[in-house]
Amino acid sequence: MTEAVEQLKSQARVLSTSERAELAYFLLSSLEPDKGEGIGEAWRAEIAGRVAEIRNGSAVGRPAEEVLAELRERYP
Repeated sequence: MTEAVEQLKSQARVLSTSERAELAYFLLSSLEPDKGEGIGEAWRAEIAGRVAEIRNGSAVGRPAEEVLAELRERYP
Protein backbone atom coordinates (compact mmCIF):
# COMPACT_ATOMS: atom_id res chain seq x y z
CA MET A 1 0.00 0.00 0.00
CA THR A 2 1.09 3.51 -0.56
CA GLU A 3 2.10 5.78 2.29
CA ALA A 4 -0.99 7.93 1.62
CA VAL A 5 -3.28 4.91 2.08
CA GLU A 6 -1.51 3.90 5.28
CA GLN A 7 -1.91 7.44 6.65
CA LEU A 8 -5.60 7.47 5.78
CA LYS A 9 -6.11 4.09 7.47
CA SER A 10 -4.32 5.33 10.57
CA GLN A 11 -6.50 8.45 10.68
CA ALA A 12 -9.66 6.41 10.12
CA ARG A 13 -8.93 4.22 13.15
CA VAL A 14 -9.50 7.16 15.52
CA LEU A 15 -12.89 8.08 14.06
CA SER A 16 -16.08 7.22 15.90
CA THR A 17 -18.12 4.24 14.75
CA SER A 18 -20.64 6.45 12.97
CA GLU A 19 -17.89 8.46 11.29
CA ARG A 20 -16.20 5.27 10.07
CA ALA A 21 -19.54 4.00 8.78
CA GLU A 22 -20.10 7.25 6.89
CA LEU A 23 -16.60 7.05 5.43
CA ALA A 24 -17.08 3.40 4.45
CA TYR A 25 -20.36 4.23 2.75
CA PHE A 26 -18.69 7.06 0.84
CA LEU A 27 -15.81 4.86 -0.27
CA LEU A 28 -18.03 1.97 -1.35
CA SER A 29 -20.39 4.32 -3.16
CA SER A 30 -17.48 5.82 -5.03
CA LEU A 31 -16.75 2.39 -6.53
CA GLU A 32 -20.20 2.00 -8.06
CA PRO A 33 -20.84 3.30 -11.54
CA ASP A 34 -23.06 6.36 -11.76
CA LYS A 35 -26.61 5.06 -11.95
CA GLY A 36 -28.05 8.31 -13.13
CA GLU A 37 -30.30 10.91 -11.63
CA GLY A 38 -33.60 9.95 -10.08
CA ILE A 39 -32.57 6.64 -8.52
CA GLY A 40 -32.72 8.05 -5.00
CA GLU A 41 -36.12 9.58 -5.65
CA ALA A 42 -37.38 6.31 -7.12
CA TRP A 43 -36.28 4.43 -4.00
CA ARG A 44 -37.90 7.02 -1.72
CA ALA A 45 -41.17 6.64 -3.63
CA GLU A 46 -40.96 2.82 -3.43
CA ILE A 47 -40.29 2.91 0.30
CA ALA A 48 -43.09 5.42 0.91
CA GLY A 49 -45.51 3.17 -0.99
CA ARG A 50 -44.52 0.11 1.01
CA VAL A 51 -44.81 1.99 4.30
CA ALA A 52 -48.28 3.19 3.28
CA GLU A 53 -49.33 -0.42 2.52
CA ILE A 54 -48.12 -1.54 5.94
CA ARG A 55 -49.90 1.30 7.71
CA ASN A 56 -53.21 0.86 5.88
CA GLY A 57 -53.17 -2.90 6.39
CA SER A 58 -53.04 -3.92 2.75
CA ALA A 59 -49.54 -5.43 2.99
CA VAL A 60 -49.39 -9.17 3.55
CA GLY A 61 -46.64 -10.12 5.93
CA ARG A 62 -45.06 -13.41 6.90
CA PRO A 63 -43.58 -14.37 10.26
CA ALA A 64 -39.83 -13.87 10.36
CA GLU A 65 -39.32 -17.45 11.58
CA GLU A 66 -41.04 -18.75 8.44
CA VAL A 67 -38.96 -16.59 6.13
CA LEU A 68 -35.70 -17.46 7.89
CA ALA A 69 -36.51 -21.20 7.82
CA GLU A 70 -37.16 -20.94 4.08
CA LEU A 71 -33.86 -19.16 3.54
CA ARG A 72 -31.95 -21.68 5.64
CA GLU A 73 -33.45 -24.50 3.59
CA ARG A 74 -32.65 -22.78 0.31
CA TYR A 75 -29.13 -21.69 1.32
CA PRO A 76 -27.75 -24.30 3.75
